[in-house]
Amino acid sequence: MKTITFIGNGNMAFSIAEGLKENYKIEVVGRDSKKLDAFEQKLGLHVKKSLLNNFSIDKKSIVLCVKPANVEEVSAKLQGNAQVLYSVLAGTSIEKLKSNFNASAVVRAMPNLAASVGKSMTTLTGDIAYKEEALALFSSIGTIRWLGSEKEINIATALAGSGPAYLALIAEAFTDGAVKQGLKREDAMAIMRGLFNGFGTLIQEIHPALLKDGVMSPGGTTAAGYSALEQGNVRSACIEAIEKAYKKAVEL
Repeated sequence: MKTITFIGNGNMAFSIAEGLKENYKIEVVGRDSKKLDAFEQKLGLHVKKSLLNNFSIDKKSIVLCVKPANVEEVSAKLQGNAQVLYSVLAGTSIEKLKSNFNASAVVRAMPNLAASVGKSMTTLTGDIAYKEEALALFSSIGTIRWLGSEKEINIATALAGSGPAYLALIAEAFTDGAVKQGLKREDAMAIMRGLFNGFGTLIQEIHPALLKDGVMSPGGTTAAGYSALEQGNVRSACIEAIEKAYKKAVEL
């Protein structure tokens, strides 16, 4: 069983490790031994744990899961030459990664937090020699798509990487709306979850416009609610959210 080494032990590292743990040996590297122990306990299986200072990445397959602002600090504490570096850092270019880390190959990946339940939408780009290995690795945590440029993965970061936060806002707002009209919170939450579960399946096969048209009957409840969303510029706000997130990814 191949070993995957995580540099960083935060939420994203845990989410990916959760998805990979059945098929890979997990090694995790961080600054704080107590946090590493907590990572292992939460993951529910034995992992090899190491502290960051002077850690050797030589010939290892690395998944880099630190904050983009900490790239220089972290790289200075590593030794050796990695076989391949998979980076999940938003907006951090391959050029910057290569200038800070010794690695024979670099691949950028953008998973999201659904990795922990095997449902991540992960986009990738980078060293084409590692395309197949990268796709095999990240397919363990959900759906994958290889993109042709870093510009495209920065856009994908805004859509799939940040998307769960946007959908969470919508889910919470819809639930609050139902509660406002008199539905019990527990019932509203259960109905919202069922809605998202069913919609997730439908959207795989049906174009959004056709799905919307299939629900909206003339003069009906959906038309009334949809009109309110359009009046609130929800469509425009969603488009702008992707634009703002993309520009931020480029700035990082």
